[in-house]
Amino acid sequence: MTYSELVQKIKDYTEVDSNVLTPTIINGIISDAEFRIFRDVDSDNNRRYATANFVAAQRFINVPTDLLVVRSAQIVDSKGSAQPNNREFLEYRDTSFMSEFNPTESQGVPKYYSMWDKDTIVIAPTPDAIYEIQLNYILKDPGLSDTNTTTYISKYFPNGLLYACLVEAYGFLKGPNDLLQLYEGKYKQVVEGFSVEQMGRRRRDEYQSGVPRVGGK
Repeated sequence: MTYSELVQKIKDYTEVDSNVLTPTIINGIISDAEFRIFRDVDSDNNRRYATANFVAAQRFINVPTDLLVVRSAQIVDSKGSAQPNNREFLEYRDTSFMSEFNPTESQGVPKYYSMWDKDTIVIAPTPDAIYEIQLNYILKDPGLSDTNTTTYISKYFPNGLLYACLVEAYGFLKGPNDLLQLYEGKYKQVVEGFSVEQMGRRRRDEYQSGVPRVGGK
């Protein structure tokens, strides 16, 4: 489903034209729907990996600009005093732990990380040398628009995207509650199947793990 097709479907289903659902409002509805799907389903398309270097004596590092959620962080190459080419996952802790654990910014091999703010990760101990880190994360992709006319979600989960948009649209329009509940139910129904595909079938081998089942069946 393309951007223009989705826009037209939203207007057709709600029976509202562009005088009410202006391009700005439509784009906001689509963006909100996409955010909901990104948070409901960890799809393979949203998984990204980025590498950067910890700088000696610097305990902060910027995260990728398209990051939505951090999945994990690991040292992939220790170029200083630690063993080189030795992958080690960092353990996540909250910022209060980081402040208590390393109040004087003592240096050493990094062991813990935390989100300091939306743009920055803080490390403890403070790196004592150069370390290469691999950040595994879920991204917020550019999304559907008149200049980005198709996305992974619009291609492989078009019904879910439509239902999520209709929930947002009827909420904005203060439309009939029964229709809002109808599309909310339809969204929840199809998102379950999409989740099984993305987080079940696509990440397992049926020969080794068996066929994924829903609801204990």
